Amino acid sequence: MNDGISLIELILNASFAVQLVMFILFLLSIISWVIIVQRWLVLSSARKGVFGFEQRFWSGMDLSQLYKEGTQMQQENIQVVGMENIFRAGFKEFMRLRQQGSIDGEAIMEGAQRAMRVAYSREEEKLEKNLPFLATVGSVSPYIGLFGTVIGIMNAFLGLAAQAQATLQVVAPGIAEALFATGMGLFAAIPAVVAFNRYSALLDNVTSSYITFTDEFSSILHRQIHTNLRE
Repeated sequence: MNDGISLIELILNASFAVQLVMFILFLLSIISWVIIVQRWLVLSSARKGVFGFEQRFWSGMDLSQLYKEGTQMQQENIQVVGMENIFRAGFKEFMRLRQQGSIDGEAIMEGAQRAMRVAYSREEEKLEKNLPFLATVGSVSPYIGLFGTVIGIMNAFLGLAAQAQATLQVVAPGIAEALFATGMGLFAAIPAVVAFNRYSALLDNVTSSYITFTDEFSSILHRQIHTNLRE
C-alpha cells in the first residue's frame, strides 16, 4: 500500500497562494499550447503559400490572368493571403494608375510600391499575432513558479516551527508543493520559449521571401512601364 502523497492531494492541500500560482501557470500553459498549435498552422500555411504562389508567378503566366485567378478564388470564398495579397495590392494599384494615363511612370511605381508595403505590413502583422505572448510566458513563468517555491518553503519551515520534533513528514508537504510550483513554471516556460524561437525564425524566413518578391515584382513593373514608353 502506497502511503505517499498523491498529486491531487498535494494540490488540494497546498496553501491558497501556492494553489493560485499553480492555477495561473496551468492557465498560461493551456493558452500557450493553443497559440503554439494555431501559429504553427498559420506559419506553415504561409510558407507553403510562398512556394505555391512563386511557382505560379514564375511559370510565365500573364500577370492579368494571375490577378483574375485570385479574384475568382475570392469569389469562391477561398482566402487569398500572404505573398499573393502583396502581388494583388501592387498590381491593382499599378493598373489603376496606369489607366489614368496622365500620371508619369515614377508616380505609378511609387503608388504600386506603397500599396505593396501596406499589404506587406498587414501580412506581417497577421503572422506575428500572439507571438509576443509566448515570449512573455517564457520569461515570466519561471518567476511565477519561483514565487510559489518561496511560499512552499516558507510553509514547510512554519510547519516545522510548530512541531516539537522535526520529522520528514512535517516538512515534506511544503517542500513538495514548492518543487511542484517550480516544475509547473518550467513546464509553462520551456515550450513557449522553444516555440517563440522556432516561429520567429520561420517568420523571418517568410517575411524575407515577401520582401524579395516585392523587389522582384517592382522590377518587373518598372520594365513594363519603360517598355510601354518606348512603344
